[in-house]
Amino acid sequence: MNQPNKQIAMRAARNSIIINIGLSAFKLVAGILAQSTAMISDAAHSIADLFSTVIAIIGVKLASKQPDKDHPYGHERFECVAAIVLAALVLSTGIGIGWAGIQRILTSDFHVEEIAAFGVLALVAALVSIAVKEGVYWYMRAAAKKVDSSALMADAWHSRLDGITSIGSFIGIFGALLGFPILDPIAAIAIAFFILKTAISIFKEAVGKMTDKACDDHIVQEMRQVILAQESVVGIDQLKTRLFGSRIYVDVGICVDATLTVHEAHGIAQHAHDAIETQFPKVKHCMVHVNPADHEN
Repeated sequence: MNQPNKQIAMRAARNSIIINIGLSAFKLVAGILAQSTAMISDAAHSIADLFSTVIAIIGVKLASKQPDKDHPYGHERFECVAAIVLAALVLSTGIGIGWAGIQRILTSDFHVEEIAAFGVLALVAALVSIAVKEGVYWYMRAAAKKVDSSALMADAWHSRLDGITSIGSFIGIFGALLGFPILDPIAAIAIAFFILKTAISIFKEAVGKMTDKACDDHIVQEMRQVILAQESVVGIDQLKTRLFGSRIYVDVGICVDATLTVHEAHGIAQHAHDAIETQFPKVKHCMVHVNPADHEN
C-alpha cells in the first residue's frame, strides 16, 4: 500500500475508533440505567469493534511495509491475515449472540422487570447506535474501496454488524416494554445467522487473495485489449493474473514478428509492460514473455 492510501486508511481507522469510544460509553450508561441486559451486551459488542479496528490498523501498517530480504515481494498479504482474524472475531460474535438467544429461550430467562424507567433511554441509545454504525459502515466502506483494503472492508462490515445488533437490542427492549420480552432472543438468533454469513464472506475474500486467485474476467479482458493495442503485438499466447493482497501480478506471453531483433522485441515487450502497469494501478508487476509469431505452442 502506497503512502497516500496508507494515510487514507489510517485516518478512517482513527475516526472509527473515536466514534466507537463515544458510542460504547453512551450505550453502556444507557444499559446500566435501564437495567437492560440487551443494551449492555450491545455496548460490549461496540467495545469489541474497537479491537477489530485496532487489528485493521495493524494489518494496514504491516501491508504498507517496503519489501525486504525475507519478503522480497512485499507485505500486502498481511492485510489478508488481518481480515481473516477479523472474520474469526465476527464469527465468534455471531456464535455468541446466537447461543445467548437460544439459552434465554430454553430457560425462559427474559427478566421483564429489568426494563425500568430508563427503558426509553435505552431505546434512544439503540436508535442512535443503528444510525451511527450504519454511517460508519458506509464511511469505512468508501475508504476500503478507495485503497482496496481487505482489512478495512472487514472492519466496515463489523461496524454494520454492530448496528444490526442494536436493531436486535431495540426490538428486545421495545418488546419488553410492551410485555413481549421473548422478541429479544428471537431477534438475536436471526441476527446471528446474518453475522455468520458475513464472517464467511469476509473469510472467503481474504483467502482468495492469499491463494493466487485470478482477477475477475472483465479485468483480464481489459488487459488483453490493452496489450493487443500495442504496436507490433501480433497476438497473446497466454495471460495469467493473480491477486497478492490488494495488488495484482500479471504474466503474459505475447507474439511478435519472428524476424525482429532481440532489441526490437524487447522494446515491444517493454511497451506492453508499461501500458499494463500504467493503466491498471493495482498491478504491482507485469512480466512479459516474447514468442515468435510463427512458433508452435
